[in-house]
Amino acid sequence: MAFSGSPPPAAAEAPIGIFDSGVGALSVLRHIQARLPSEHLLCFCDSGNAPYGGKSDKEIIARTLSVADFLKTRNVKAIVVACNTATAAAIQPLRHAYPELIVVGVEPGLKPAAVFSRSGKAGVLATASTLGSSRFTALRDQISESTGVSFLTAACVGLVEQIEKGDLDTPETTKMLERYVTPIVRGGADTIALGCTHYPFVQPLIEQIAQREGSVPVTIIDTGEAVARQLERLLQQGGLQRMETRAGSLQAFTTGSRAALVQAFYRLLQLAPRVTEVPARSAA
Repeated sequence: MAFSGSPPPAAAEAPIGIFDSGVGALSVLRHIQARLPSEHLLCFCDSGNAPYGGKSDKEIIARTLSVADFLKTRNVKAIVVACNTATAAAIQPLRHAYPELIVVGVEPGLKPAAVFSRSGKAGVLATASTLGSSRFTALRDQISESTGVSFLTAACVGLVEQIEKGDLDTPETTKMLERYVTPIVRGGADTIALGCTHYPFVQPLIEQIAQREGSVPVTIIDTGEAVARQLERLLQQGGLQRMETRAGSLQAFTTGSRAALVQAFYRLLQLAPRVTEVPARSAA
């Protein structure tokens, strides 16, 4: 999560774009709204092309740049890539394409998971694409070497799709999470990092399973707050933070179903922003 380049003078009134492959953007957006309530936000959910976990890096980079092009036409001052898979594959190409913008990505939470671990074992729930990325491997190895903490990982195939459907606590989702969480906590992990921004929406279920199957209390790491803090720091550094006392506006875009995103905003965040559908093949 680093700032690339020196942005030219721009109005603090400009909006911030928040982008994910689907409703995972909402888990990061809630932290940004809580920390920066006066900022204008544009939330882009690429649900028509979700999930990203099974796509190639080339496909993910193409989608990320397409969405960034769309957000740039809305004159954003910053882009938050609220997707672990897209961050791992496309954050550098995005920063190269838009050096004038503040660009913030998300990390899978390995560092805080290691910091909070008492057992020396930490769990990571993420997509197969995130876990298989060179970015993740390098970060895992670096933190393991510096802290001595080992990581137990689970590629949560199918979980993003369940969350996109709104199936947050159904029997199918419960069984799926039991398969992924149980080996981690039985293996001795006392922290679990949520390495996908969709996963905080099933955090209560993860906590229930971890409490039932584990032998020690388990701390769950949601990195959304850290993203919001980093965004705030970079806005202040660039002189771009909106200092109005009035609450900022919120607009949303989706390449999926407008009705589904309207429902997701209300169900997950109790918000009712204006939602616009855009073509799935091209965000621009």
